[in-house]
Amino acid sequence: MLLKKEIDSRGLPCPQPVLNTKKALEELTGKGDSGFVLTVLVDNEVARENVTRFAKANGYRVTAEKKDDLFQIIIEPSQGQQIDSLATAEVAAAFYCSGGTAIGKTVYLFKSKTLGAGSEELGAILMRSFIFTLKETSPLPEKLLFINSAVYLTTEGSPVLEELQELEKLGIEIYSCGTCLDYFKLKDKLQVGHITNMYDTVENLTRAAKCITI
Repeated sequence: MLLKKEIDSRGLPCPQPVLNTKKALEELTGKGDSGFVLTVLVDNEVARENVTRFAKANGYRVTAEKKDDLFQIIIEPSQGQQIDSLATAEVAAAFYCSGGTAIGKTVYLFKSKTLGAGSEELGAILMRSFIFTLKETSPLPEKLLFINSAVYLTTEGSPVLEELQELEKLGIEIYSCGTCLDYFKLKDKLQVGHITNMYDTVENLTRAAKCITI
């Protein structure tokens, strides 16, 4: 029997739509003789992208349709998919890095638009120098994550925008916190990389071979 389930995640803040989707998939996986169809309803582009990316990353088939202000995401199983374990809210708050089970490469977590404490002007100079120097490192980091005021670095007017765009061309993945962009009213001014959510941030940190906080 084909199981069908619909979850309504409209109006929910990041990363709740992803967490709701994960919970529903865990409940449906392995049930039903003919598999299942999960429909997720969200009301904004960022939530649609986050849920879609999460489902695809775990091997599910995903189709999305937009009707007026509603996004309908349809998720179906495919062979070989597996849901990874989700970190707890306490872990998310701490942004912890895992050691022995890490499977990725180096990830940098930027927490501020300046580097170091003290003079903000000096901190801005140091940050630009630091990001410029990243291009010369070997091996290059796999991902750069920007949270809190660090999202100013990936948006319009950033003093390091050119350097970050060059890093992206080198294959480095760049992600900015969607909640942070919303808070600082910068979401429409993102100039490099992608918008991400707390679930993805935790996943990226826990899977990294090395985490470096800036």
